Amino acid sequence: MTVTLASLAQQTGLAVLDHLEQSARIPVVDGLQAQGDLIVIPLAMLAPSVRTWPDSPWTDVPPEGIELLRGGSGGNPHTLVADRGTGRWTTHVTDPDWLAIGIFEATAPVYLLHPEHGASGCAPGAYVVRRQREHDGRRARMIVD
Repeated sequence: MTVTLASLAQQTGLAVLDHLEQSARIPVVDGLQAQGDLIVIPLAMLAPSVRTWPDSPWTDVPPEGIELLRGGSGGNPHTLVADRGTGRWTTHVTDPDWLAIGIFEATAPVYLLHPEHGASGCAPGAYVVRRQREHDGRRARMIVD
């Protein structure tokens, strides 16, 4: 089945901005992906420094999605979407850089949806979801979407 921005928006009930192409097929990638103030990184690229806690509780990702992060000042949500039984998520992680908000594992493609940025797909595997930061030459600060 081809997953489009329109089908993800309908599945989750999240409205996306009108300027986004609703019929666009969502690509599925197994590498780094950035979406606004988040970056999705294959866990293997950060292990063993980033990992789950022992006995971490996991939440199944429902078809309607799970909100990972809401943009600054109550902005739009970054929502992880998966078919039933194919994705799980935990926020119980160790990250020496204090950027990780969680880790997800997927046995089938999962999707990250945002009303302003559209969607991207992640191939089966394990991924770290981190906040992004930027440097202005003197200091680093979190990107606020």
